Amino acid sequence: MSLHADDLEAAALLFMREIEALKQAIDPTFPWYPYGILNNFIHLKPIFHGFPLGTLISGRAVLDIGAADGDLAFFLEKLGYAAEIIDHAPTNFNGLRGARLLSRHLASSIPINDIDLDSYFLLPDTRYDLVFFLGILYHLKNPFLVMESLSKVTRHLLVSTRVARFAPQGQPIHEIPVAYLLHPTESNNDSTNYWTFSEAGLLRLFERTGWDVLTCRTIGDTIRSDPASLDHDERAFTLLRSRSVSAA
Repeated sequence: MSLHADDLEAAALLFMREIEALKQAIDPTFPWYPYGILNNFIHLKPIFHGFPLGTLISGRAVLDIGAADGDLAFFLEKLGYAAEIIDHAPTNFNGLRGARLLSRHLASSIPINDIDLDSYFLLPDTRYDLVFFLGILYHLKNPFLVMESLSKVTRHLLVSTRVARFAPQGQPIHEIPVAYLLHPTESNNDSTNYWTFSEAGLLRLFERTGWDVLTCRTIGDTIRSDPASLDHDERAFTLLRSRSVSAA
């Protein structure tokens, strides 16, 4: 199913309500992932206006990395796409039990792959049309390795990650290609938050790992963002095209 960007956003938000109702019906006491993954389609809509989802996925599989309870992948399956999930049980909010519960209740055929991207890893397929990589980059110990590995297997990559214009001490870093390494308790008291890139650093990472930037936009505090403050959070949403896979 190929939808206009506005219709895609509306369908995603409708499915979000349906999946939340299903979670409550399955078990309201279960520790479901608490954040609205499908809300990302609000921020992805401008990207899909210029690059419709149906043109990004032309026949091969679509992969959702860091899928939480799988809401996004199940939505893509509902649209008719061959979706797959990658997450890692020890760092997943509920050990991937949520995704597996939903899969059974939805009678889904989506493969749920437990893969640790912070170790040596092999992806379940060798070619994808599109990979969703939303809110994961700053949780990786070695983002360079993962970005380079993905550039060899997928034509397009949708990335969202936190960026910063100032270091915590106030130094401007927006135009410097750097990444800030967080203390284990510095960002939301979450020790799996490792890196916050400047926008220039993020673009340099993409260039060095084999990607062309098709479009990039930021949301949130686009004036005084820093690596850790909840009230100075800025996010970059970027669509990338692999130089190696696109040329293959």
